[in-house]
Amino acid sequence: MSDSLLSLALRISRIRFWIYTGGTYVVGFALGMASWEAFLRPEYMIYLFYFFIPANIFIYGVNDYFDQETDKNNPKKDVQEYRWQHRDEKGLFLLLALVAGISLILLATQADWTERLIFSVFLFLSFFYSAPPLRFKERPGLDFASNMLYIMPGIFGYYLASGYLPPWYLILAGFFHIAAMHLFSAIPDIGYDKKAGLRTTAVVLRERPSLLLCLLFWTGLSIIVILASGIHPASLLVLIYPAIPLLLLLKRKFDIKELYWYLPAINTTLGGLVFIAATLHTFG
Repeated sequence: MSDSLLSLALRISRIRFWIYTGGTYVVGFALGMASWEAFLRPEYMIYLFYFFIPANIFIYGVNDYFDQETDKNNPKKDVQEYRWQHRDEKGLFLLLALVAGISLILLATQADWTERLIFSVFLFLSFFYSAPPLRFKERPGLDFASNMLYIMPGIFGYYLASGYLPPWYLILAGFFHIAAMHLFSAIPDIGYDKKAGLRTTAVVLRERPSLLLCLLFWTGLSIIVILASGIHPASLLVLIYPAIPLLLLLKRKFDIKELYWYLPAINTTLGGLVFIAATLHTFG
């Protein structure tokens, strides 16, 4: 891969967001494994690479291509994220073709149809979140629901490690989290999305009702995590999530745009704690 193509891959894939697919996969695998020695399995290493880099090239490459019009007035594309440029079209298509090829090879070599189904759902949601004719991101309710794509790597990792699907309450907790994350991230874009004719849940509900829904989702996540841990003191850290929208609802002086960019660090820290706890548990 040439330096320019590698640079494009890194810019498109949003390095700060790699953890949302790669980290979810790692945590899911750790929760499903019977022994830490499972980390030495070749298939773990293969999908570790896939969900950190190629998966993100696929998600955001498709997103950037189909969001050219809706992104043109959004300043965050010039600061925190990559803005699509026509000169990158050839490189983007090459990268997407490469990822598609890798994905098809993985599908063909997966152990059973459950693995293939989980992996296929991830690819389906990743593509049609942004791509027509489904374009879930423009459909209120389906926009945050289709963000389940970020939980699919965790479900896949859990199944790869254990041969079983994760418990329903873990999947529900994951859904609550990604639904709140999506909605929270869409609130700062309400004005830009409305101007671009994009009808998201946040645009329909407006800011305060959207924050209330985030509070509801993250409260649901917190209840599940705390109860599933047996009310372990460390599990109370999850309450930082509902505290964020609650703070914004009570005090308007906080800037949601600034708070949003703390979430990757919070997600990485708390996800890391879950990973460490799951790994240490296998030594017991």
